[in-house]
Amino acid sequence: MENLIALLVAAPLLGAAVLLCGGRRLDAVGHWIGTALSSASFVIGVVLFTDLLGKNAEHRTLLQHLWTWVPVEGFQADVAFRLDQLSMTFVLLITGVGSLIHLYSIGYMEHDERRRRFFGYLNLFLAAMLILVLADNYLLLYVGWEGVGLASYLLIGFWQHKPSAATAAKKAFLVNRVGDMGLSIAIMLMFTTFGTFAFGPVLSHVGDASEGKLTGIALMLLLAACGKSAQVPLQSWLGDAMEGPTPVSALIHAATMVTAGVYLIVRSGAIFNAAPDAQLVVTVVGAVTLLFGAIVGCAKDDIKKALAGSTMSQIGYMVLAAGLGPIGYVFAIMHLVTHGFFKAGLFLGAGSVMHGMNDEVDMRKYGGLRKYMPITFVTFGLGYLAIIGFPGLSGFFSKDKIIEAAFAKGGAEGWILGGAALLGAAITAYYMTRVMLMTFFGEKRWQPDENGNEPHPHESPKTMTIPMIVLAFGSVFAGGIFGIGDRFLHWLEPITGHEEGNSPVSALTVTLATMVVLVIGVGIAWAQYGRKPVPAVAPRGSLLTRAARRDLLQDDFNHVVLVRGGEHLTRSLVYVDHTLVDGVVNGTAASMGGLSGRLRKLQNGYARSYAVSMFGGAAILVAATLLMRAV
Repeated sequence: MENLIALLVAAPLLGAAVLLCGGRRLDAVGHWIGTALSSASFVIGVVLFTDLLGKNAEHRTLLQHLWTWVPVEGFQADVAFRLDQLSMTFVLLITGVGSLIHLYSIGYMEHDERRRRFFGYLNLFLAAMLILVLADNYLLLYVGWEGVGLASYLLIGFWQHKPSAATAAKKAFLVNRVGDMGLSIAIMLMFTTFGTFAFGPVLSHVGDASEGKLTGIALMLLLAACGKSAQVPLQSWLGDAMEGPTPVSALIHAATMVTAGVYLIVRSGAIFNAAPDAQLVVTVVGAVTLLFGAIVGCAKDDIKKALAGSTMSQIGYMVLAAGLGPIGYVFAIMHLVTHGFFKAGLFLGAGSVMHGMNDEVDMRKYGGLRKYMPITFVTFGLGYLAIIGFPGLSGFFSKDKIIEAAFAKGGAEGWILGGAALLGAAITAYYMTRVMLMTFFGEKRWQPDENGNEPHPHESPKTMTIPMIVLAFGSVFAGGIFGIGDRFLHWLEPITGHEEGNSPVSALTVTLATMVVLVIGVGIAWAQYGRKPVPAVAPRGSLLTRAARRDLLQDDFNHVVLVRGGEHLTRSLVYVDHTLVDGVVNGTAASMGGLSGRLRKLQNGYARSYAVSMFGGAAILVAATLLMRAV
C-alpha cells in the first residue's frame, strides 16, 4: 500500500500539468479532467484509509521513500512521504472537500473563458497541499508550503483584470512571505540543533536540546502558522482574499490552506510540549484571533467578508486548542475537520446566492431569498446551525470540546482562555444569525442597477447544489460520528497524545453555558435584524462598529507601523548614504584631486626648478645627518 501514497499527489499534479500546458484544445473538457483527477486522488485516499483501519494503531504509519533529493555529506534531504492518522485525516479532507469544490466550480465558472486554467490552478493547489501534509521532513513540507502560497496567489488573483483582485493576491503573497521566513528560520535552527530536519529524528530527540533553542524553533513555527492561517498579527490578507472566485474561498479559506498552520503546530507537538513559553504564546494568539475575527464578522455587509471574519475566528479556536498541548491537539483537528464541512458549505452557499443575484455581495440588497433558493437556504441554514454550535450538529461536538479543554488548562489561564472561548461562541451566534436573517429572511431589498437590470434570484444548477447538499450532511453528522465512543480521539491519540487536564467546571456546565451564550447571541441578532427592517444603508454605528468595518484598523496599523515606518527608515538610510557614505567617498576624491593639482604645479618643465629642488633635498639630507651626529 505504501506505493499508493505518491499517487495521491501525482493525480492532481498530472491534472495541473495537462490543463496548464495542454492549450485551448482542452477548453471543452478541461474542467472534467481536473475534477476526475481530484476525485481519483480521493478514491486512492479512501483505499489507503481502509487499509489503515485494518491495522493495529502502532502499525498505522506508512513511509514511502521516492529518491534522495540533496545527497550532500552531512546534509541529506529525501523526497519521502509519511502517511499516518494525522496526515490521513488531512488527505481525506483535502481531496474529499476539494473534489466537491471542483464539481461546484463546473457550474459556477461555466461562463468564464479561462475555466480550464482555473481548474489547472485548483489541481496545482491540491497537489501542493498534499505534499505539505504528507511530507516526512520539514524541508519537503516547506516545498508544499511554498507551493500552496503560489497556487493561492494565482487563484486569489485569477480575475486579475480587476485591480482589487490583483492587489489582494499581492497582499496575500507578501504577508505570507513574512510567515514563510519563520518556517525557513525554524528549519535552519532544527538542522543546527539536531543535524537533520526529518520528523522522526527531530521529534524523538527533543529532549536533547535546550529549552531556549526549542522555544526559538517553536516561535518561528508559530510565525509561519500565523501567516498561513491568518492569525494575529498576520491576518490582514484574509478579508481581501475574498476577491477571488467563491470556490477559491471555500477551498483555500475554509477547508485547506488556512488550516496548514494548525497542522504544523500539531505535527510539531513534541517541540511545543517542551517549550511552555511558546505554548502560552500560541494560546494567546488563538484567543485574541478568535475574538478579533468574530468582532470583524459582526460589522461586514459583504457576505463573503463576513464569512472571512468567521474563518479567522474559527481557526483561532483551533490554534487555541493546539496551544493547550495534549489536552487540546485532538480537538483542534476535530474542529478543523468539522469546520471544513460547514464553512465550505457556507462559502458555497454564499456563491450560490451571488450566482442568483448577479454577483451582488451586499447583504443589505438581499432579503427573503429562502423563497427563491430553497436548497441553498436549507444547506446554508444547516451550516449556520453547525457553526453556532446548535446541539447535535458538528460544531456542537467540536467547539464545545475546545471550550472544555480551555477550562481544563486550570488556574487563572484556564478561566481566561475558557472565558474568551465562551465569549467567541456568543459573538459567533450573533454575526452568523445576522448573516442568515439579512440574506434569507425579511422582505426583498434588491433594486435595479444603473442599467435598469433587476436581479432574478433562482436556484443554482445541480453541479452546484449537489456539493452543497453533501457538505450539509457533513455539517450535521460528522461531529456526532467522531464523538461516538471517542472514535476520533482514539484515532489520533497515537500521534498527538492526549491528556484530560483538570477542569474546574464539569462538561455539563460548559455545555449549559455555551447554550446560554448561544441563545443570547441569537436573541440580540433577532432583535436587531429580525424584528426590524434592514436599512438600505448601514447606520454610522459606534466607534467599535466603525473600527470593525475597517477590520479593527489592522491595515491602518500596518500602514503606520510598517509602511510609514519603512518609508522613514528608507529616507534615513538615504540621508546617511548621501551625507556620510557619499561624503566620505566624494571628500576623499576631492582631497586627492586638490592635492594632485597642487603637486602637478611642481612639474613645470624648467631645468632650474628641478636643480633647486635637488639642491634643497640634498641640503635637507646633509642637515639631518649633521643633526643626528650632534645628538
